[in-house]
Amino acid sequence: MNINKIKDQIKELKGEKLKIKINLGRNKYEYLEGIIDKIHPNIFTIKTNKGIKSFTYSDIATGCVTMGKFH
Repeated sequence: MNINKIKDQIKELKGEKLKIKINLGRNKYEYLEGIIDKIHPNIFTIKTNKGIKSFTYSDIATGCVTMGKFH
């Protein structure tokens, strides 16, 4: 998946409540709930129950971070 498609998907998800899974390595994961707060050219920020977290679009492309909508 290319970065421009990921940026478009992030823009579409802005304001939606999301489930976030972060791969910490060595079979360890962190699970968060949050809302995309700000979108910048190289990063985006998410307001979570643990504060504000920032991610790059390449985090999504490499699978280090996955997100999905709440149903």
